[in-house]
Amino acid sequence: MTALPLDVDLPWLRPAQDSFNAALTSGRLGHALLLQVSPGQGGHWLALWIAARLFCRKVDPLRQQPCGICLDCRRVMSGEQPDLLRVQPIEDSKEIRVDQVRELSAELALTSHAGGRKVAIVSPAERLNRNAANALLKTLEEPSGSALLLLVTGEPSRLPATVRSRCTRLRPGPTSDDRFVSWLQAQRPGSSAADWHAALGVLGSQPLAALDTDIAALGGLRRDTERALEDAMRGTLDVVETADRWGKDDYSLRVACVELWLIDRLRDWGHGKRGASSKTLFEALDHAREARQWAESPVNKPLAIERVLWRLATAQGAAARRPGS
Repeated sequence: MTALPLDVDLPWLRPAQDSFNAALTSGRLGHALLLQVSPGQGGHWLALWIAARLFCRKVDPLRQQPCGICLDCRRVMSGEQPDLLRVQPIEDSKEIRVDQVRELSAELALTSHAGGRKVAIVSPAERLNRNAANALLKTLEEPSGSALLLLVTGEPSRLPATVRSRCTRLRPGPTSDDRFVSWLQAQRPGSSAADWHAALGVLGSQPLAALDTDIAALGGLRRDTERALEDAMRGTLDVVETADRWGKDDYSLRVACVELWLIDRLRDWGHGKRGASSKTLFEALDHAREARQWAESPVNKPLAIERVLWRLATAQGAAARRPGS
């Protein structure tokens, strides 16, 4: 995602920033913070903001904000601050591995380059595999000097309870798509609220991810997906070819569009509009949600898509064979 400057205003993160400043001022900061904010809502940016707040030598005394322009702030944002360590999935891996955490622990045990604090960002923390989480737990139980660990996650329930219990939690303020849309419109003057709402519908409530998205192209992908689903219901879709293409191209976005379409059809059914049976729609929705869970796995993704499309296509065939249809 686009690297936002340190002075950008993300209104939903102000409570977390205020909580951090209060803990720092009162000497109650602790050694580990769990930032319960997904990267798409600014979790990683918040971690960088906290790091800059600690390293910046020209902090605004009134606003308690890093200046964003000094050498220390620039080093944080460029990844060149030697006392700021980052741990994330590397190369093609979807996980944070135990050897990465062990290397982090060894680095934290060393004296900082500037003789002050070391800060480590683990993001997204839910990607820690079991062994990596156990290794991190040892670091949390035996912190190194004034080191500060920042764990960024929008899914804290995926972290072991033992890890969560040893961190101080920072949560965002009230969030809603309306609030995100207002912010997005301010970033792109003249943009349409309807377009942003549609983008967030596909991407989830992830305004920073939406900001990086070509919303016109995303709208086109959604319309293309919906046309294909309508064709499946009519029995005119080449299921195998479509599933193969979707499984290789924008898989997660396609699955999200499928879920939205199915939910809309179920809502229509609930209002008495004619269409596929609720049983067919619910079964297809179950398949779509299972397909979403496979997005980060090596599972055969075209096959996951096929299950959804065939369920819709065979429902149309079954309806045609009913007596009196």
